[in-house]
Amino acid sequence: EVQLVESGGDLVQAGEALRLSCAASGATIGTLAIGWFRQAPGKEREGVSCITSSDGDTLYGDPAKGRFTISSDDAKNTVYLQMDNLRPDDTAVYYCAAHRGDCGTYELYPIGYDYWGQGTQVTVSS
Repeated sequence: EVQLVESGGDLVQAGEALRLSCAASGATIGTLAIGWFRQAPGKEREGVSCITSSDGDTLYGDPAKGRFTISSDDAKNTVYLQMDNLRPDDTAVYYCAAHRGDCGTYELYPIGYDYWGQGTQVTVSS
């Protein structure tokens, strides 16, 4: 059973940066596609980014393009999401999720991801 634990969420001001971490256990991240999603109150869950660490392939949703960077550390079995120039509309609970495949299989559609973390809160004040 794959387990995912997110960390790094915080309260920051607009323009600041955060790095979220997603630590995996039960499988090596090289066998998984790991994505980041977020959900703000009253809104649907949306895809942020995905990485297939086995080949380094990455995918970014519109909210992330140009500001967020996804990366992986195989030795730590962890995926990171570096978020720069944060805006108030980035405020949400951020989840990491995984499935056995590559990012191209389900892209950033949540329904394709089998394993989910508990989420970490990111709040950006203006």
